[in-house]
Amino acid sequence: MYKSRACFLALAFLALPTAALAQAWPTAQPIKVIVPFSAGSATDIIARSVFEQVSTQIGQSIVVENRVGAGGTIGANAVAKAAPDGYTVLVHSASHSVTPATFTQLPYDTAKDFKAVIPLGNLPNVLVVAKAKNYKSTREMVDAALAKPGSFNYATAGAGTASHFNAERFKLAAKFQAQHVPFKGAPEALREIVADRIDFYFVPLLPAKGMIDDGQLTALAVSSSQRASSLPNVPTTVEAGFPNSEYNFWIGVLVASATPGDIAARLHNEIKAALANPAVKERLTRLGADPMPLTSAQFDALIKKEIDDNIELVKAAGIKVN
Repeated sequence: MYKSRACFLALAFLALPTAALAQAWPTAQPIKVIVPFSAGSATDIIARSVFEQVSTQIGQSIVVENRVGAGGTIGANAVAKAAPDGYTVLVHSASHSVTPATFTQLPYDTAKDFKAVIPLGNLPNVLVVAKAKNYKSTREMVDAALAKPGSFNYATAGAGTASHFNAERFKLAAKFQAQHVPFKGAPEALREIVADRIDFYFVPLLPAKGMIDDGQLTALAVSSSQRASSLPNVPTTVEAGFPNSEYNFWIGVLVASATPGDIAARLHNEIKAALANPAVKERLTRLGADPMPLTSAQFDALIKKEIDDNIELVKAAGIKVN
């Protein structure tokens, strides 16, 4: 009789719906947040700022782990292959939707192997030029490039990076040519822009803000869909008259696609509450991150659209891939 009862209980447990089991999340097991970029990067700082508050809210240990390399694909692959139980979380950037266009082979399917949870913020790229150029608008810069075909160049933080894709998208929208000049990172590229040896640069706002404020650089536009809160008087590239030129550089949270819906929903809600915390909001604002209030479904749809758009961009612009 006891054996039969034990078997019955075991079968009953297995028959429980996934949603019911998910309600137990999180237990005493630590949650691992994988950031596929180095410590101190914008993605890393924002991840730590938000998940420190999430840890406080849920009373659970959360460990941020940097898995660096291969354009973020090493860290992403670790999450794609992890148990889909909500205890391994990915904090990635918009480069997640770029890799299908820049890597000929990936160890995972970017569109199918991940479930989008929530964006943590949008970090606008800003179109900057040397003060000496004396451009008053983005249109003036484009007209100057069109007047001297083949004479313009632009800086990026490397081939296949957000600044590269941003500039190529803008060039296609504005219908002008410019030579790509890759640098190791923003500091080196900004020095060349200030010296007026490079014509323009779509740079993340944070490293450029001080130079814009002190007059070394002119900010002509931001590439995001909305104006940057810290540069409210600077138009978007679309507002400047160039449709289909926007490029949003988001940082967001994803989990393995098989993660139960209840766990993903709980994670979404806890992160949403953390983002509303005044201290977290202030920290993200200082980092140049603007709110990006999307549902999980909207965020997932955005990523899938970006994957398709980036693949088309590589073809249209003739960008060389890995």
